[in-house]
Amino acid sequence: MIYENVFPQRLSQLRTNQGISARDMSLSLGQNPGYINTIENGKAFPTMANFFAMCDFLHVTPMEFFDFGNRNPEKIKELTELLK
Repeated sequence: MIYENVFPQRLSQLRTNQGISARDMSLSLGQNPGYINTIENGKAFPTMANFFAMCDFLHVTPMEFFDFGNRNPEKIKELTELLK
């Protein structure tokens, strides 16, 4: 698996699952309006600090971010809490 290819797709998947626009996410992270689009188009990668900020913003752990089999980790967390 080549992470350079799947990272942008995963970011887009997690973001769109939560109904967040790329522009809104970019601005919420304190970046320029096209920041997330640049990453999702594979033209750049975030710094580690920005990656952790993205995970916090999306309410996922870094491990959940890279769990490509889990399409919607936020929903899994919600369901787990309801079952408790």
